[in-house]
Amino acid sequence: MIWPLISVIVPTYGREEVLCSTLANVLEQTYPAYEVIVVDQTQQHQPETAAYLQRLTDEQKIRFYRVDWASLPGARNYAIERSHGEILLFIDDDVELPPGYLQAHAQNYLDREDIGAVAGRVFDRMKLAESQSAKQIETLPPAAMDPGIAWYHIDLVHTVKPQQVLTARGCNMSFRRLLFERHGLRFDERFQGSAVREESDFCLRIRATGYKIWYDPAAHLVHLGEETGGCHDISTRSLKYQTTFYHNHFLLGLKNLTPGQLARLSASLFDCHVLGNPPCNKSGSPIKIISRFGFYSLGFLKACGTLLKAQGRDGRLYSRQPMEPVAAATPEVSAS
Repeated sequence: MIWPLISVIVPTYGREEVLCSTLANVLEQTYPAYEVIVVDQTQQHQPETAAYLQRLTDEQKIRFYRVDWASLPGARNYAIERSHGEILLFIDDDVELPPGYLQAHAQNYLDREDIGAVAGRVFDRMKLAESQSAKQIETLPPAAMDPGIAWYHIDLVHTVKPQQVLTARGCNMSFRRLLFERHGLRFDERFQGSAVREESDFCLRIRATGYKIWYDPAAHLVHLGEETGGCHDISTRSLKYQTTFYHNHFLLGLKNLTPGQLARLSASLFDCHVLGNPPCNKSGSPIKIISRFGFYSLGFLKACGTLLKAQGRDGRLYSRQPMEPVAAATPEVSAS
C-alpha cells in the first residue's frame, strides 16, 4: 500500500514545554510519509524551548516558520500554502497522539473517495474520566446536521460510531488537498480572539464541494487544554473574549446560514449563553443576564460591521504577507 503524504500542521502561540512535548509526540509516529510544519506566532521563547525548536529545524525534522502576527486561521492558511501533503492534518500545540494516529486519518481517504475531510475524536484531559465513563453515543441525532442548532448536538467526545458530521474540532481535523487547490477554500481570518467557530465556518463551506466530512473515532487524541498560551491567552472573563465569542458565532451565521437557520442559531445562543440554560448552565442572576445580553448584542453588531468592511472580504487579513522560513530563535536572543 502506498500511503499518502500527510502535512501535520501545528499553529502555536505562547506555548513552551507543552509545545515541545507535542512535537516530540508527533515525531514518534511510525507513519511512513509525513512532514511537520510549525507556524509560530510567539515572539520570544524560553531558552529551552528555543533550543529544542532550533535542533528540530537543523535536523530537518520540522519546517519552522515565525510570523509577526497572531491569528489561528491566518496560521492555518500560511501553512497550507507552504505544505506539500495530499492530506493536511491540523492539530493543536497541546495534544497527545496515540500510536497509529496518522494512519487512522489517512485510512479514511483511501477507503472512500467521497470523503473530503476527517473529524477525529477528542478527549479533553480535564474531562477524560467523565468522557470515558459516560454513556456512549452510537448515532448523532438529526439535529447535529442542522447548521442552525448543530453546535449543541454534535458530540465528538462520546460518539463511538463512524458517521457523517457537519464539522470537526480544530485540534483534530484533516482535509484533502484538493479542497484548497481545486476549490480554493481557506480559513477566514476575520474570526477574532480565540477564533471560536473558524473551523465550523470552514467546514460549512465544504458542503458546496460535494465532499463529506467523516467522523472517525479511531483518529483520536487527547487535548490537554493548557491554561496559558494558545486560545486561553485571552481570559474567558475578559470583555474582549466575550465580545469576540458572539462576534464569531454571528459571523458564521451571517456568512453561511439561511434566514431560518440564522434565527435558530441566534435563539440557541440566547437561550444557552445569555439566559444560561442547559447545556451552558450559567448563572441566572438578572445582572449577569443583562451583561451577557449586552455582549450578545455587541457581537452581532460587530459581525455585521466585519462583513461590511472592504478589508478582508476574501477572509485574508494576515497570511498574504510574504514571509520566508526562519530558524527557531536561539536562546541568546530569547527571553527567559
